[in-house]
Amino acid sequence: MIFGPLRSAVDFVGLVSLNLRDTLFYVIAGRAYGQPVRLTAVSQQVLLSGLQAIPIVILLCGIVGVMLAIQGMQTLSIFGAEQFINVGLAVSIPKEFSPLIVGIVVAGRSGSQITSRVGSMGLNGELDGLTVMGIAPHRFVDVPTLLGLLVSVPILVVIGDFAALGLAGLYASTALGMSFHAFMDQLIELISLADYLLGISKGVVFGVLIGGIALAFGRSVAGGADDLGRKTTSSVVVCIATIIAVDALYSILGQL
Repeated sequence: MIFGPLRSAVDFVGLVSLNLRDTLFYVIAGRAYGQPVRLTAVSQQVLLSGLQAIPIVILLCGIVGVMLAIQGMQTLSIFGAEQFINVGLAVSIPKEFSPLIVGIVVAGRSGSQITSRVGSMGLNGELDGLTVMGIAPHRFVDVPTLLGLLVSVPILVVIGDFAALGLAGLYASTALGMSFHAFMDQLIELISLADYLLGISKGVVFGVLIGGIALAFGRSVAGGADDLGRKTTSSVVVCIATIIAVDALYSILGQL
């Protein structure tokens, strides 16, 4: 009973790997084969997957930051140490929560859109039409999508850091009766450059995962509109589950 799902999972990992291999080939050697990367298409994908997601990222990361401040101060109040909330915020937000929230948002927002778009192109014969015209579908469709996510997701992580730390600092400084500027100065001094860069590196990894999984699901659509809906839903679920699993792996490896 277990071998069927396991085989399907291995087959899908292989599909994602092969799709990423072909996509990276055109990123590196596309120009040599007359298939250069279209910078206009990349900038459009950065806009779609990045800039248009800024409001929801600011909202969600800001709310999560305030929730962390509230719960952290309530826990620390047991020991009379509420003033040390800035230590927890400086470690947890840029290293863990901001990249995770951004990854989930982009997976739900952009991952579904990518799978739906590529799947529709396959059903309508547009991918085959590109091949007939001598245009590599991986270069025309996959490369701009993947590069757009590689650029936009780390930028969203940085924006999420500012939103979460800013609103968490606003709440905590008010609750502690401190100046907001004084609290933020302490908070910034406590943020480790290694933790900050780790969060950004997670954004790069999450961008690759979201792009690879969403594109692979899109290319696997073959059964009409019903299959397109199923694959779009599965794409979002798998992207989010993979992001959470990889984030947990980061944490485990960080303790070694």
